Amino acid sequence: MAPSEATYAVTGASGRLGGRIARRLAAAGIPQTLLARTPARAPRLPGATAVPGDYGDRDALLRALRATDRVLMVSAPESPDRLRQHRTFIDAAAEAGVAHLVYISFHGAAPDATFTLARDHWHTEQHIRASGLPFTFLRDNLYADFMPALVGDDGVIRGPAGDGRAAVVAQDDIADAAVAVLRDPGPHTGRAYELTGPEALTFTDVAAAITAATGRPVSYVPETTEEAYASRAGHGAPDWQLDAWVSTYTAIADGSLAQVTTAVHELTGHPATSLRRVLRPAPDSADRP
Repeated sequence: MAPSEATYAVTGASGRLGGRIARRLAAAGIPQTLLARTPARAPRLPGATAVPGDYGDRDALLRALRATDRVLMVSAPESPDRLRQHRTFIDAAAEAGVAHLVYISFHGAAPDATFTLARDHWHTEQHIRASGLPFTFLRDNLYADFMPALVGDDGVIRGPAGDGRAAVVAQDDIADAAVAVLRDPGPHTGRAYELTGPEALTFTDVAAAITAATGRPVSYVPETTEEAYASRAGHGAPDWQLDAWVSTYTAIADGSLAQVTTAVHELTGHPATSLRRVLRPAPDSADRP
């Protein structure tokens, strides 16, 4: 089936990653349905139609996905019932007859992953497999784009990452990979790709890259796990969220996120983007179509 003949649906289009993917499809002249909890917040793109598509609303999902060939599933916002929402979406996609589901998962998704939220991704992957839907999993490493958000007001990144490394990946690279799979899913059916940046970085490396890009001195100060919980306790977050925050760092410390792959190049034809390049994008390529 040619890309122009297939029908497409994209979730998360009002977010940074889903929005990048939707804009790329629109730039390629591909009509698409944008599923959104609040359709008015979806981007207005040529050939795109925004419809209700809350992950917990089975009936709305069935209406939105019926007769859709290729669907991008961005994970739901972090919450205690995210896995239930994912299962509702997957069941609706299967009932609606979706021909191929591309799921944005997480690097090293496993039932016992150190990063607690990667466990939800593993269970989601298992539900997709059990549904019988043809699928591709894109397992992203930590987003390179979000590294500056880890810097405190004092210019310090703090966490129990030790000297561990993470192969942080650019959201633009993930978007390029997702569009490539959506447009030609056949060769990628049943496969899982670990999407990473071109190198594995310590937080000392990350701090140096942010300093170079912004001119603001940034440093990394390791914490113990106990110190990390204590320093974050004042935010009033529930226990599951504290576990997620802290385990982001402990997953780096134990090497869970250090693997570097060539999957970005394999799927897109261009090399993975370095953190320094992400932090200092050229005006004409910050969001490649």
